[in-house]
Amino acid sequence: MKINKLYSVFLMLLVLLLAAASCSVTDYSESDTLIVSAEEAVEKLGEGYTLVDAQKRTSYEKKHIEGAVNIERKAIMIKTPVPNTLAPPEIIADAAGSAGLSETTDIVIYDDNKNMDASRLMWTLKIYGHKGDIVIVSGGIKTLEAEGMTVTTDIPSVAKTSYKTSALDSSMLATKEEILSMIDDPAENFVLIDVRTDEEYNAGNIPGSVHINHEKNMFINKDKGTTFRPVSHNRILYKEMGITPECEIVMYCKSSVRAANTYAALYNAGYRNLKVYDGAWLEWSKEKLPVFKPEVKIKATAASEDNS
Repeated sequence: MKINKLYSVFLMLLVLLLAAASCSVTDYSESDTLIVSAEEAVEKLGEGYTLVDAQKRTSYEKKHIEGAVNIERKAIMIKTPVPNTLAPPEIIADAAGSAGLSETTDIVIYDDNKNMDASRLMWTLKIYGHKGDIVIVSGGIKTLEAEGMTVTTDIPSVAKTSYKTSALDSSMLATKEEILSMIDDPAENFVLIDVRTDEEYNAGNIPGSVHINHEKNMFINKDKGTTFRPVSHNRILYKEMGITPECEIVMYCKSSVRAANTYAALYNAGYRNLKVYDGAWLEWSKEKLPVFKPEVKIKATAASEDNS
């Protein structure tokens, strides 16, 4: 047992050392452009941006910001091969078109779910080539309310449009085959980030993954709205883990909704070499692929991504 524990500690230290040694460049791209404050969001709306609500439809019908159109998570995802898989382009085009969007529409997105659904919608539209600008409201509906925006139950009448997707951008997506190839023979600058909770990670994770809970990207406040940390905070967090823009970064969680949240935080901090493993833990565990289990005495609990 002691040997297993020592091996586990050694393996995790080795992963961190390799990450630190292989990713040393700190040449950040343009930053602080994807995530905006509620005040900045209001300014964007005044410039002609369209407000998109990424809440569940039932929540949207109970309360949303006046004038916002709704695209809920299940409208852009399918259940095969595992739940919360990226939907094909025709489904995305229908969801966006039904909300009155075109591929050139400038969009402000918010949600009520720690910025996760807004981030996933952004990533989905971008992977299919959305040409307009997209920004995410840090803190979601609560910060918009605090900024003085009107909430309502009135649903705006929207004329359906023809939304045109582009070919899927494979540079934003990782597959299980790619992850498998990196387990035994990782590229020099490759980093795999598991963004789940401590309990989930300790119950089993993809070998070689670095654990950074996605909530570390944010200030958690249920009453005032969960907001993203400043760019400087997140740069320090990831740099201390040896993760810099030079790295090829892949992130995953249970079904890669939380992973999209980390994607947004890193993109906003000036990282560009980013991919989401969309199949995530649901696919990995279903396929019975290699699993690493740290020797820790902690009760494992499965986290739902509906509201966390």
